Amino acid sequence: MLANPWLRFSGTAAFALCLCAAASCKNSGKSEATAADSASLASSVSAAKSGAAQSVTIWWAQWAPADGLQELAQEYEKESGVVVKVHQIPWSNFQDQVFLNFGNKTTAFDIVVGDSQWLGRGATGKLYLDLTDWLPKVVDISSIQPQALHFLCEYPAGSSRYFAAPGETDAVGFAYRKDWFEDPTEQAAFKAKYKRDLAVPGTWEEFKDIAEYFTQAGSKRYGAALLTGRGYDALAMGFQPFLWEFGGQWGDPASFRTQGLLNNAGAVEGLSLMKQLLKYAPNDGPNMDYGKTLEAFTSGSTAMAMNYFAFYPTIVKAMGNKAGFFVMPAHDGKRFSSLGGQGMSISAKVSPEQQKLAKDFMAWFLKRDTQEKWTKKEAGFTANSEILKSAAFKEATPYNAPFSQSMGFIQDFWNVPVYNELLAVAEQRLGEALDGVKTPKQALDAMSIEHDRIFKEAGLAK
Repeated sequence: MLANPWLRFSGTAAFALCLCAAASCKNSGKSEATAADSASLASSVSAAKSGAAQSVTIWWAQWAPADGLQELAQEYEKESGVVVKVHQIPWSNFQDQVFLNFGNKTTAFDIVVGDSQWLGRGATGKLYLDLTDWLPKVVDISSIQPQALHFLCEYPAGSSRYFAAPGETDAVGFAYRKDWFEDPTEQAAFKAKYKRDLAVPGTWEEFKDIAEYFTQAGSKRYGAALLTGRGYDALAMGFQPFLWEFGGQWGDPASFRTQGLLNNAGAVEGLSLMKQLLKYAPNDGPNMDYGKTLEAFTSGSTAMAMNYFAFYPTIVKAMGNKAGFFVMPAHDGKRFSSLGGQGMSISAKVSPEQQKLAKDFMAWFLKRDTQEKWTKKEAGFTANSEILKSAAFKEATPYNAPFSQSMGFIQDFWNVPVYNELLAVAEQRLGEALDGVKTPKQALDAMSIEHDRIFKEAGLAK
């Protein structure tokens, strides 16, 4: 659910300056601008020539994809005459600044590239413009990767009502030390011990063996770094694959009931395995946010590290072909990953004229040829199904192919207006389990009770 890796950060601003981090809609060949869109562009050019200053302001977090969007916006200005400014805010302050600004009569931004969890708050609070009628006119909805459309653009779930257009997509996967895995000495030693070849793990059982094998605490070499940080949503994002693959759920999306789903036997087993894997993590393994897992890997100490794919361009720049990438391991044939990325939403608190300019830019951004250009930007991950499936995309980087695969099994956290309250409880209770304050069963039971209370008090539980 939390669509955005960096947003889940707390205190990794130093990384935000150099990485493309991190839970989008796409478009197909049919998603070209309509004649009306072309006319609008021509009108914008004419207005610019007449001296009428027109501009669109976008607020996004401070990271490489925002730089890429600004570069694309310069092309749009040449084409339309409309200036597009991408205002970047440090991840640690991004959410607070956006919603504080929404408290004003008019927002300072026309478009916000916001996290998936914000959809419920933005829609029910009438902060986001309803794009239900507009979006299908500028992009072929069937061309949008279904999970990205569902989690990044639609609210409520299953309603076919849209309050965002696709912006950045992302998913959680793993980076691994390809050079270690391919070392003949390591391969022989691993096979002698585990009676199978050393290869990218397809299951959590295989993952555990590899993590155990590479852990040599005395040599400061570790098997795996997982997302366990307590700031914003890192721990929840790291836990979700274990929850879903072992048979648990955050709750029933129709009734908002969590008892027997969030704390069932499968969920307990998944959380227990996650805790066990911390034996093979660096010393701060029980509390590693996105920046720490990245640092553990790029420092050369860790064999496998969980993170959002949007961080992986930084890994390639730092490590070259020493690094490889793989999708989330499976359990009993089930494989899931946490959604990442953000959608583009238009402020309902700007004038109709600014809303129209914002729509024009977003329609241009969603065009197939613009999306092709977007994928050339650092961590510019599209939600266009055709592009994601194309050989050209998959072969463009060493992480694009596993990213494309991961988009087929992403899921999300709650995006209801009370998501912040739910998330705070999740981070606290999961942390207690990893820290040994509570057993996994006790932690999940406590979380379920509190989540049910939050849903009831919010009037959502049936």
